[in-house]
Amino acid sequence: MHDMTTLSLFLVLLLTGLSVGLGGRDLGDKNPFTPKASAARYWDKHVRNTFHKPSFLLSKASPMTAADTASFTKLAATNTLSARLPEFCSSAHLLCFPEVRSSLEKHAVDENFQTYNDGQNFTNYGTSRAGGIDTFKNYSNDIFSTPVNDFRRYSRGAAGHQETFTGYATDTNVADQSFNTYGINTGGGSSEFKNYSRNSNVPDLRFTTYSDSSAGRTQTFSSYSENGNAGGQTFRSYGKNSAGAANDFTAYGTDSNVASSGFTNYGKGGAGPNDTFTNYGVNMNDPQENFQSYADGTVGGTQSFSNYRDQANVGDDSFQSYAKNTLGSDVGFKNYGNTANPGSDTFKGYAKGAEQGTKVGFTGYGVNTNTTFKDYAKEGISFAAYNTSSSPSSASKTVSESLVKRWVEPGKFFRESMLKEGTVMPMPDIRDKMPQRSFLPRSILAKLPFSSSKVEELKRVFKVSDNSSMDKMIMDSLTECERAPSVGEIKRCVGSVEDMIVFATSILGRNVAVWTTENVNGFNKNVMVGRVKGMNGGKVTQSVSCHQSLFPYLLYYCHSVPKVRVYEADLLDPESKAKINHGVAICHLDTTAWSPTHGAFIALGSGPGQIEVCHWIFENDMTWTIAD
Repeated sequence: MHDMTTLSLFLVLLLTGLSVGLGGRDLGDKNPFTPKASAARYWDKHVRNTFHKPSFLLSKASPMTAADTASFTKLAATNTLSARLPEFCSSAHLLCFPEVRSSLEKHAVDENFQTYNDGQNFTNYGTSRAGGIDTFKNYSNDIFSTPVNDFRRYSRGAAGHQETFTGYATDTNVADQSFNTYGINTGGGSSEFKNYSRNSNVPDLRFTTYSDSSAGRTQTFSSYSENGNAGGQTFRSYGKNSAGAANDFTAYGTDSNVASSGFTNYGKGGAGPNDTFTNYGVNMNDPQENFQSYADGTVGGTQSFSNYRDQANVGDDSFQSYAKNTLGSDVGFKNYGNTANPGSDTFKGYAKGAEQGTKVGFTGYGVNTNTTFKDYAKEGISFAAYNTSSSPSSASKTVSESLVKRWVEPGKFFRESMLKEGTVMPMPDIRDKMPQRSFLPRSILAKLPFSSSKVEELKRVFKVSDNSSMDKMIMDSLTECERAPSVGEIKRCVGSVEDMIVFATSILGRNVAVWTTENVNGFNKNVMVGRVKGMNGGKVTQSVSCHQSLFPYLLYYCHSVPKVRVYEADLLDPESKAKINHGVAICHLDTTAWSPTHGAFIALGSGPGQIEVCHWIFENDMTWTIAD
């Protein structure tokens, strides 16, 4: 009897413990059925060495409870996960954009709006105002998360109205922003827009109409997506069909990195305009730019375009239709494609169809080896300089030290000889600027589509609208994952800890270790290299590198990296000599297949196959090696 009682009590305690664990209460990772516990067991089973399990890798496993994992797995199996998307995104720690709520808010009197941070739809600000002045200082600024904003009808249909807009979505991360109808159908008055998405990381920006169909109005746009990183911007219409308007656009995309941009209809169809566009894509690194229709169909007035892609580094650019079908206009263009390193430029339609009285001047069409200039008027056009020389001396220019610092952060790339004790060197910003996300449990991951051919299914799961930043982000990642590997490369995209272990061990065997830099201390400062140790005895080896991709769940692009040496090094404060970090660096010994315009060669000089290139492993990136 006593034994039966003991057994019954044991079963009750066991069942109670399982119930608590399945509900995720108190036991946390001790519950053997959670995704994190499963990932830890998978490491033990498939990795053969005595190293401790890497906590930084296992911490990226899904934080879901066992009960939630089971529940959402069933929904994924029946294609009904979208019905509980907010709960799923929260439980699984995913990147999901909220739906923008509609707003009936109106502002019919003078406003001095300081800060707006809700990331919601903002409608009817200063609409149909007569006179008065509105000031808007900060809209969704300084949110280093994932703001989704939709701004509609700012000063639409106003007369003699003044407005200033100081900052829209500055310092944001992976932002989805749209701005519709700013100062459209206005008469008289003035407007100033100072900063639109400055210093943003991977934004998707859409500006629809700025001061279209206005009369006698003065508009200035100072800064649009300057100092941005990656992402894309489109500007559909600026001052279109306006009469007697004065438009001044100062800077578009200046100092941005690997960004794409499209600008359509600047001053198109205007009468007696006075338009200036000063800088478009200046000092950009690897820009992808498309400018269509500048001052086409204007009557009278003056238009000037000062710098298009001046001092940019490589990239692809297209400029179509400048002053087409104009009548009696004075049009000038200065400095197109005066690049620091050549890219691909196409310029079509310069003053084509211009009528009598149109005066057109072109000061400089840049120095490049890959340029086309087609369809321009043969009469009434003056060229100060048009250079398409293909000689190596004129095809590229020595990049100044200031531009190197702008495009390639100091310390981002260095030579192997720097990795010795006592060396003082700059540490780049190694912080992870991607949105925080977690891997998915394999049980759910296996039931979600992952291919460009099934992207519509995936978009339905995560409620992704067409042409949104999430749409672009998903397609970009899928395209990169599906791209054919480079010569000698083996690659795979992984969405779970287990899948990363499978890939790494398939390349390196089961005696592996995974490494990353310990923390971000010392970034943007000088650090001193302390004790240095080479993995695998400092011999040439193979590694697997894994880098994050932008996706709703945590996704890594992993690939084999042959002919490398991997090092770990203590990093010290140069003054106190105190240890502040433990860095991991990888040195690529074969750079033969790298592009001549790779940032490493811009920073270090030389070219493909001539030098080795080293860099630190950034926060949340990782490299796998054979364990010592």
